[in-house]
Amino acid sequence: MVGVAVCNSVSSIKALWETRIRRKKEEQEEEQEQKRRRKIGGGATGRLSFGIWEDRAALTRLRQKLQTEDGRLILRIEQEEWKSLPRCLVQLSQVQEWQIHRTGLQKIPPFISSFQYLLVLDLSRNGVSEIPKQIGKLTRLRELLLSYNRIQFVPEELSCCESLERLELAMNQDLDHLPDQFRNLKKLQHLDLSMNDFTCLPDCVVALPALEWLDMGGNRLQHLPEDIHRMEKLHTLWLQRNELKNLPENISRMASLDTLVLSSNRLSDIPPLMEDMSNLRFVNFRDNPLTLDVTLQPKKTNAEDDSDDGDDREMFGLEFMQMYIQEARKRAYAVQNMHRSNEV
Repeated sequence: MVGVAVCNSVSSIKALWETRIRRKKEEQEEEQEQKRRRKIGGGATGRLSFGIWEDRAALTRLRQKLQTEDGRLILRIEQEEWKSLPRCLVQLSQVQEWQIHRTGLQKIPPFISSFQYLLVLDLSRNGVSEIPKQIGKLTRLRELLLSYNRIQFVPEELSCCESLERLELAMNQDLDHLPDQFRNLKKLQHLDLSMNDFTCLPDCVVALPALEWLDMGGNRLQHLPEDIHRMEKLHTLWLQRNELKNLPENISRMASLDTLVLSSNRLSDIPPLMEDMSNLRFVNFRDNPLTLDVTLQPKKTNAEDDSDDGDDREMFGLEFMQMYIQEARKRAYAVQNMHRSNEV
């Protein structure tokens, strides 16, 4: 009996110590877990506090860039490093114009759609590679200037900017296409697509009803559309430094056109019908391999005009065009008469 009592006593003591050891271990583990949580929580709070402080500092810095001109609130940043724009900028949603140049900006933030009062978005000379789809929500936007960036693609959502009057996408180099929905920009008057990679004049551009000014210089245009006369309001057309070999005769039906620049192309002739373009005030055919060698006659001046600076006529301008067409017509008549004489 004594042996049994001793055995039971030892078992009880062993169970008691095992329970104590287990509880101690659990307490230690719980304490370590609490320390870990406090550490994580403290770090998150620290990061959160730092983030709030950082946003406040950025917002203060942005507020310093605000200017008011002609009653318009403008955010102007020039030649500073702003590769991205902080989210806190949405607190300045009343801004009507962004002027951000030479900052190295790489992206138009998606929260651009928060700026419903934006009239002008000028991000020229940065590193922007994409126009976000959210741009389509800026229904009041009048000017979008993205020249000298890295834009390769224009989203169809841009056509939702129904108030857009001016769009500049010059010198994006790889840009060679516009979405067909682009024709829905009913108020677009000024379009600069120069120094890109277009090989033809997009039909959606020809269809723009309000377009008055178009620059397609420095592309790879090989021809112009036969129905170019659909651009009824176009008064200025820049086509310098392309690969045009001829001009469609319907160009003579562009009644509003008064400025036409065709220098540095591959034109061999000038359409005779262009002689009737009475509204044309300035034209340039310089540096084209034209078939005929035509030189303007010296300008006759009176003795009292000797004080003038001299002949300021453009050698390959409007007067040159008219003389070229007349000379081409004379030579065509001469060839016809020669054939008739041979037949007789």
